[in-house]
Amino acid sequence: MALSPAADAATSSSKPSSAYLQFGTAGYRKAALGTFFGGFATFAMLYCLQPLMPELAREFGLTPSQASGAMSMATGGLALCLVPVSLIADRYSRKLAMVTALALGGALTVLAAFATDFKALLVMRTLFGLALAGLPAVAMAYLSEEIAPESLGRAMGLYIAGNASGGMSGRLIAPLLADAGSWRVATAVLGLMGIAAALAVARTLPASRHFVPRRASLAAMKQHAAQHLRDAGLPWLFVCAFLLMGAFVSYYNYLGFRLSAPPFSLPLSVQGLVFLPYIFGMVASAWAGRLADRFGRREVLWMMVCVMTAGLLVSLSDNGMVLGLGTILVTFGFFASHSIASSWVGRRARENRALASALYLSAYYLGSSVLGWTTGLVWHMGAWSSVVINLALVLGLCLLIAFYLRRLPPLK
Repeated sequence: MALSPAADAATSSSKPSSAYLQFGTAGYRKAALGTFFGGFATFAMLYCLQPLMPELAREFGLTPSQASGAMSMATGGLALCLVPVSLIADRYSRKLAMVTALALGGALTVLAAFATDFKALLVMRTLFGLALAGLPAVAMAYLSEEIAPESLGRAMGLYIAGNASGGMSGRLIAPLLADAGSWRVATAVLGLMGIAAALAVARTLPASRHFVPRRASLAAMKQHAAQHLRDAGLPWLFVCAFLLMGAFVSYYNYLGFRLSAPPFSLPLSVQGLVFLPYIFGMVASAWAGRLADRFGRREVLWMMVCVMTAGLLVSLSDNGMVLGLGTILVTFGFFASHSIASSWVGRRARENRALASALYLSAYYLGSSVLGWTTGLVWHMGAWSSVVINLALVLGLCLLIAFYLRRLPPLK
């Protein structure tokens, strides 16, 4: 889903597709690889501290909810800046926006490794989220503007694969580096990787040929946002994004604390393996899309929320294999639900789809920030069982919304 109004214009452009980058050409390969590198580094840096939260809690003397601030402040900054940055980016170069976001994000991640206290770390993570919003805010818009329509699906799929694989790799690499050195070493290495990705994108990504700078209009944005919020379905899809991402991030945030304690008592490097179910999540996104095309989004979304809820309940087991199965179900159900809900936004938003997508993703990351932190408060009531009950209530509300959306008549 594009995050800039220019992307909407590009898709309806009257220019022949030969004017765009075609699959199989050198320009297409550079554009696809450049955005893949950018997406990979973005989400590797964003999520690298999630598996290190127990280590942060030990070093700084924090509760689980306080340690979750390392994630919540970053995703909160990202959520708050997606829409403003997408408007500002309409006035400047797409490539410059992406390279700058990656370079600043990498530099702030390196600086975070030298934080003298947790407050300093939170400041660095907040600034990181604000700075990094520039890449997801324009990457899909760049692809929509530069890639030929018949080749766009492949390029967009590679970019999304970069996002998912970067998120998984950051969560896997950071614990290994932390066990070998410390969380500071892990953070610094991931930050340097972000700077290297900025250089790779600067060298690889072709300059925009179809981007037309335009003045940002706050009044027009407010008008279009109000139009989306008056729709019978879009606001509820935004709420779904908030609840789904909030529940998913909360699950993984506090799973690390559970695995650090008896009966598991696992080292960080082994805990990192719990993120391998992301592979199932990548498969789920494509599979759910095909299922939705066949049976309709309204018939599939509620089922995938149920799968996620079932995995959550299964995770109550103290058996490692059963807990792993529950984690797979949670991950599979989340990615499938998110794929369906996000594509549904594009279907219901007949106009200004870019802004609708930005609002959806803002709610998505805001859910990660708000629920990711508040669930930590619930942890103190009864550890993992309290977390599961809390998240089951969150997903129960999401299920009610899915049933409501199921009853909405489709747009003609």
